[in-house]
Amino acid sequence: MASGVNPLAWWRGFLALPNDTPAKTFGVALLVALVCSLVVSVTAVSLQPLQEANRLAERASQLSGMMEFLGGGVPEARLVDLTSGAYAERDPGTQTELPAERDRAGLGSREDVATVFELRDGGALKLVVLPVRGSGYQSTLKGYLALAADLNTIAALTFYEQDETPGLGARIEDAAWQALWAGKQVADAAGDIRIEAVKSLGGGAAANVHQVDGISGATRTSNGVTNLLRFWLGPDGYGPYLDRLRGETAP
Repeated sequence: MASGVNPLAWWRGFLALPNDTPAKTFGVALLVALVCSLVVSVTAVSLQPLQEANRLAERASQLSGMMEFLGGGVPEARLVDLTSGAYAERDPGTQTELPAERDRAGLGSREDVATVFELRDGGALKLVVLPVRGSGYQSTLKGYLALAADLNTIAALTFYEQDETPGLGARIEDAAWQALWAGKQVADAAGDIRIEAVKSLGGGAAANVHQVDGISGATRTSNGVTNLLRFWLGPDGYGPYLDRLRGETAP
């Protein structure tokens, strides 16, 4: 070689060093670290498609389970422009940055076009299912909110992805807690969004049709659920879309 350095000879010389030589100890440790890093990186990249497929399958399973619980039916997926509330022909994949004062769900940005699911009977709206997400205590909470035909009564709320504290915040996936949301009212007579999870005092803290008992010991996760629901039901979420649907059904 032009440099006069023979890699094979260098490697043999390195292996010939005594095992207790600091240079050999450091070199072996470095090589092991590099090999392990390479293995982890290759594994992560190769498994990414499978992980994504599993996530999509879990989302589909949760949606299917929700619809079965609510009486069956196959909802139609529709693209919605979140700014105007109108149906969209395609998803441009663009995002809108959210200033802190409007980012109640802690998202940072929000997609401009979202997928919703409508269940209709002869054209009449029976149910609408809205994908929702937002920051919890230590993870992003992702789920589905189903609204009845009046668009103010919660038919169901389910979460399919979270990484909250086991036994505490992770209980947002418990069927018993999710069942508390059915029948609750999103907004009051004036149209103000009032839905919330309130701090559980043991024995029931929810005082009205807009409240659900929060999870004991998981106040920040419960607050996260409140915040994400209020965001997605508001003007920066599905609010314009829901207002348009209300206009369709108004007498």
